[in-house]
Amino acid sequence: MKVQIIEKNGKPEWAVLPYKEYENLMEAAEMAEDIRDLKKFRQEDDGERIPADVVNRILDGENPIRVWRGHLNMTQEQLAQKAGISKPYLSQIEKGKRTGKPEVLKSIATALDLTIDDLIQ
Repeated sequence: MKVQIIEKNGKPEWAVLPYKEYENLMEAAEMAEDIRDLKKFRQEDDGERIPADVVNRILDGENPIRVWRGHLNMTQEQLAQKAGISKPYLSQIEKGKRTGKPEVLKSIATALDLTIDDLIQ
């Protein structure tokens, strides 16, 4: 790297360098900042993320229980058994034919390792 140092009163005051070198330094500084931000994010990370596909399907109006069940590769039978309800009851909730009592929604949420808030549209 060719750098010209300009002094004032015998002390370095300015550094002049080729523009391409300046660009390289700026890129390296941005990369260092990105790495620092990533490390900070990882330290503060609560580990809670929702896949974009799940979010988009729910926002598009799909039943959250059905979306989460599919995301977790569970059948209706598996979820119903884990939640302690019948498969037809779960099917009716997923199709919107029944809303499900709060205690039922809580057991479904627990079976999916979610909160009730995650299941309410």
